[in-house]
Amino acid sequence: MAKTDSAKYFEAVGRRKTSVARVRLFQDKTGKENILVNDKLHAVYFPTPTLKKISEDALRAVRQEGAFKVTAKIKGGGIHSQAEALRMGIARALLKADPLYRKTLKQLGFLKRDPRMKERRKFGLKKARKAPQWAKR
Repeated sequence: MAKTDSAKYFEAVGRRKTSVARVRLFQDKTGKENILVNDKLHAVYFPTPTLKKISEDALRAVRQEGAFKVTAKIKGGGIHSQAEALRMGIARALLKADPLYRKTLKQLGFLKRDPRMKERRKFGLKKARKAPQWAKR
């Protein structure tokens, strides 16, 4: 919790692959869904309905769609991993707002950091595991 412009907010970080999302959750009395990603509406930033759904999943899971205003700064990775990093950041910030959401968010897997990463390239190979073509004769 921190103070800025006399508005209380909850801050958290979500990560996926190389994407990092810094999320701030503000109390919002307007009741309309308001998610800003890199100063753009999330509906504009995430072009497909699937990515929009992923980014809203944590709020929808605890039925708090209009209760919070979300601002996020996302860096790195691809668009899909950015959406998943945002979901994790929102879920972690929701926990700070109300610890009773933990059971719901944990069951859906929104609090677990997905450890899968791209494997590094090894020397002598073209990619992580692909070897150059080999001919016996």
